[in-house]
Amino acid sequence: MKFLKTLAVIALFLFNCTAFSQNRVLDSLLNQLDKASTDKKKAELLNAVSSEYVENNPELMMQYAQKALKLSKQKNFRKDEGEAWFNLGNANIMLSRYTEALKSFTNAQDIFEQLLPESADKKDEIKANLAKTYGSIGIVCSEQNNYAGSLEYYFKALKLYKEAKQQEIVLRLYNNIGIVYKAQKEYDKALEYFNKALAIQKEISDSTSAITITNIGNIYLLENKPEEALASFQEALTIFNDHENKRGLGELYNAMGQYYEKTGMYVRAEENYYKGLNVFEDVSEKYGASASLAYLGDLYAKQGNDAKALEYLGKSSVYAEEIGVLEQIKSSEKSISELYEKKGDYKQALIHYKKFEKAKDSINNAENIKNMVREEMNYEMERKAEMQKAEADKKQAIYNEEVKRHNQQMFFVVLFILLLFGIVFLVSNRRQLKKTLTLQKELAEYEQKALHLQMNPHFVFNCLGSISSFIVQNGTDSAIKYLSKFSKLMRLTLEYSKESLIPIDNEIEGLRNYLELEQLRFNNLFEFTITKDPDIEDDMAIPPLLLQPFVENAILHGLVPKKEKGVIKVDFALDGEKLICTVTDNGIGFTKSKEMKVNSVTVHKSMALEITRKRLEVIQAFTSKTSKVEIQDMMTSEGQSGGTRIVLNLPIQYATN
Repeated sequence: MKFLKTLAVIALFLFNCTAFSQNRVLDSLLNQLDKASTDKKKAELLNAVSSEYVENNPELMMQYAQKALKLSKQKNFRKDEGEAWFNLGNANIMLSRYTEALKSFTNAQDIFEQLLPESADKKDEIKANLAKTYGSIGIVCSEQNNYAGSLEYYFKALKLYKEAKQQEIVLRLYNNIGIVYKAQKEYDKALEYFNKALAIQKEISDSTSAITITNIGNIYLLENKPEEALASFQEALTIFNDHENKRGLGELYNAMGQYYEKTGMYVRAEENYYKGLNVFEDVSEKYGASASLAYLGDLYAKQGNDAKALEYLGKSSVYAEEIGVLEQIKSSEKSISELYEKKGDYKQALIHYKKFEKAKDSINNAENIKNMVREEMNYEMERKAEMQKAEADKKQAIYNEEVKRHNQQMFFVVLFILLLFGIVFLVSNRRQLKKTLTLQKELAEYEQKALHLQMNPHFVFNCLGSISSFIVQNGTDSAIKYLSKFSKLMRLTLEYSKESLIPIDNEIEGLRNYLELEQLRFNNLFEFTITKDPDIEDDMAIPPLLLQPFVENAILHGLVPKKEKGVIKVDFALDGEKLICTVTDNGIGFTKSKEMKVNSVTVHKSMALEITRKRLEVIQAFTSKTSKVEIQDMMTSEGQSGGTRIVLNLPIQYATN
């Protein structure tokens, strides 16, 4: 749709620091370029001139970027080469050449990633270039509906901008992430990131907060929460009255019209659609005006006023055709055709139906082209990843060979030193220490994998035991339902087993599925809640199945012996540089559970807690950060056992690492 493309272009300007320069700046740069005394200065000025054309002349932007690229490659100016690739990417986006844009941006990404550890004196500048490159790749992916890729690169850019404390760009990234989640119909996620953007806007008194609040209201409307939607729309209207933004105000009036139409208040809906139409016509914004006219036409059709419906839908279609908005033409012409058919005017109905079909075919053709471009882009990204992997393997092989040669040289040096000075013991001791530290690190990695593999069979055996008990106790129909949930849990477990780290949301999904299984098994003996701190980003991660043994013990050894309605609470929170995971139950308590195990005739040797402890020890050894578990008995005000609290302190880790 035209609207999505407009959003992408607006976002693109976010990542280009010179997009709004004046013509006098361009004239000054061109004058300096004619007088450039060194190749380095000339390459920098060519890139600067290229950036100035981003707003209105992509062809000239590309010409100057290509000149900068050629000169930078000849003279090995790596930073200037990266900036030239970035400018070429922007020019290709403006020319709708998305595959070429992706190639250009990924070339810039490679250069800036290589320069980052090498350029200590320009680290902040390189990091800023890398951040805007990540953001631009996210925009290209979003434009082609590659939402997974878009989110991946938005989050990479977000980390860098957060480190630089550039709040204005962070809030716009939050808005872009919210738009992607909205396009995927993940409304809760979209709402979460719009609210994050709004929090920053309020903190820095950003005058564009009304647009974000309107987005929030639209999400509430999609989630069938009309009261919350209206409150958001009214708050946005108050801000627009203080900070004029005609286009934003027109969009708000259309949104309020949809709210009133949805709640059956047609007169109020009509008033707001007219207000939106007047605002858009006042600023000659035909895209918004076309939408307002279509809303009015559909509203009149719903009320049976066919004459007015045809009038406004016809105007909407004319506006949409003038600016090339195929989706609006398709919608309006379909409604017009149906109205003529209802009146019995089949000739006019056929004319407008043909217009509807033509627009639909054009949309389908455009979508087919977009799918082809997306597949080509995916191929390019996969090819790039394979090339990077091959290059990394090549570098590793060269490094290993150099290490081997170096070790051989050191051996002869040691022998020479041994013969001359007799200090072989000191040299040998230092080499041995280095080798030991390397082996310890490798051992920690392999131990982590081994413990995780040991965890999975234990978990499966417990689940199979649960299924057996459930079949005996609850019969065939309930057992089938239980097996269905178990198969879903096993699928998730197998998927997560491939990774050493998984996003926290995936861990929550697995825990929720497991707890629902146990609710079925024990006939709703307990209730549970899982909460997550809103400051936890989507790409924060933990080792898979880390909390499941604690939740299992809370059920089997805490709630089941109590034989009363129980509650389990699982919470994920941030505390500085730590991730705090808490499992709480109101069962018989840890101490009493241990006593019952000791007195039990059939004591079962549980492997899960011991394995989990070892996993935490390995995490601590590998990350050099505290990783521990605390088990606490909770007491009531009468001094009796009130349940058990398990607290895991983990270092913050990321899935994208």
